[in-house]
Amino acid sequence: CLLFRSVSFDLCRSSYESASMRFSPADVEVDVAAKSLLVTGANSGIGKAAAKEIAKRGGTVQMVCRNKERAEEAEGEIMTETGNQNIFLHILDISNPKEIWKFAEKFKNEHKLNVLINNAGCMVNQRELTEDGLEKNFAMNTLGEYWGLSTYILTTTLLPLLEKAADRGVITVSSRGMLVQKLSIPDLQSANGTFDGTMVQAQNKRQQVALTEQWAKAHRNIHFSIMCPGWADTPAVSSSMPDFCQKMKNALHAEAQGADTVVWLAVSSEAMKLPSGLFFQDRQPVATHLPLASTYTPPEDEEKLMEVLEEFSQKFRSTSPGT
Repeated sequence: CLLFRSVSFDLCRSSYESASMRFSPADVEVDVAAKSLLVTGANSGIGKAAAKEIAKRGGTVQMVCRNKERAEEAEGEIMTETGNQNIFLHILDISNPKEIWKFAEKFKNEHKLNVLINNAGCMVNQRELTEDGLEKNFAMNTLGEYWGLSTYILTTTLLPLLEKAADRGVITVSSRGMLVQKLSIPDLQSANGTFDGTMVQAQNKRQQVALTEQWAKAHRNIHFSIMCPGWADTPAVSSSMPDFCQKMKNALHAEAQGADTVVWLAVSSEAMKLPSGLFFQDRQPVATHLPLASTYTPPEDEEKLMEVLEEFSQKFRSTSPGT
């Protein structure tokens, strides 16, 4: 707990405000009208803030959301505030691997894509299973995610589409809460021991780091990055950690501050010059392990994670119509 609190302190608004003094405005003062960017969980929080900033810069924004009513409201707001009409909405249950497969295969055949932003996720504080028998945090934050969905199934399915594009990249919104967890292959769905939603999410985020590093090695012509938005005042954080949010209210990032590094990674040519596979906070690469921590993962464990996720995903692909 003390370690988690120490990590949390570095994720507050004051850290961002200090870091922002060295930001170069020119990095994000760009026109991305030629780019198509897909953002999961784009109807609120970090996803919506990132989608809005990208739309301001002329980019085509593909919004992937679960709740139709809230998504349509966010779509209208973004169009009105930015004047950008190239905003397209896709409704998807991000915890359903079968639906993710179907969506990604259809999208791949109908659209172009330069940048995938895996933003959607969740933190469930009690162990709950999806209709497919998957632990919800794992289903949304790793297997399907980002869109919650995106992480594994969405990203792997869209890689061939990204390969065809220029300035292609994959950005995953994660958390430095993963610093308190070591990758655990035997218990990916958190079935053993006492269930702690905060620690389970941290484990999911550690899995995302491993995925990003492995993808960067395997697909060298696509720029992969993962980032931490810090503690931001978003609906997701307030609903999953209400007591924490109440105590930290004045120290939380605004949504746009939390989304800043996402936007920078998505539109800045300077970001693309940095090596693929890095973890970012406040536009800077940061370590994925604390000094002297016992969280380092042998390469064979990361490779095993990829094998396990591929096995999981193919089970759902084989039951999807048209595949």
